[in-house]
Amino acid sequence: MNSIKEKHSFFYRNGLTIVFMGLFVLTLFAQALTGWKQHNADLKDDHAREIGLGTYLRSGHFISATFENFESEFLQMSLYVLLTISLRQIGSAESKKLNEPEEVDREPVPGNDAPWPVRKGGWILKIYENSLSISFGLLFFISWALHLYGSWQNHNVEQLARHLPEDTVYAYLGQPEFWFETFQNWQSEFLSVASIVFLTIYLRQKGSPESKPVDAPHLETGK
Repeated sequence: MNSIKEKHSFFYRNGLTIVFMGLFVLTLFAQALTGWKQHNADLKDDHAREIGLGTYLRSGHFISATFENFESEFLQMSLYVLLTISLRQIGSAESKKLNEPEEVDREPVPGNDAPWPVRKGGWILKIYENSLSISFGLLFFISWALHLYGSWQNHNVEQLARHLPEDTVYAYLGQPEFWFETFQNWQSEFLSVASIVFLTIYLRQKGSPESKPVDAPHLETGK
């Protein structure tokens, strides 16, 4: 491990995470800035007082829009991790092979280089064996709850601007607005997963671990 660190720079070793987290921060800032301007325009149209950026970042409008997207992404990843355990797609780079044993299915073996939960064993190992799907599942439910909270708060702001009574969260759950926001994001995530599963059967990207080798047969399943 030390030889790998000495051979490659920090960015080389962590470039994928750094670039994506950088893009995340930049686009989140852009979302906050443009959402704030749009929200103030909506408030002005309703003859309500405009708010500052700091207040906007705590508003239902920003919270709902942010966690609405987080929710669908974490749902996508949790289902993807779980469904690829047992489901197959012939020819896809995103599927396990149809009949051959896979390295990811082997039983964990304790060793000096193994993670601590593997060396510990017992219930700690059982949790660790499923920790990826558990983490994505928790992130999904937390994001779903925050999306609901933000959407409900924003709904009540609009209700007050129209001189209408506020709704309880339970009453809001019975209305189509929140579920429309939810399902329009979920369906796009399911389509994106289906697309990469299917398109990797016939299409290639040289150098990408998400693609089969360029000369691999179409019906060769797995990387």
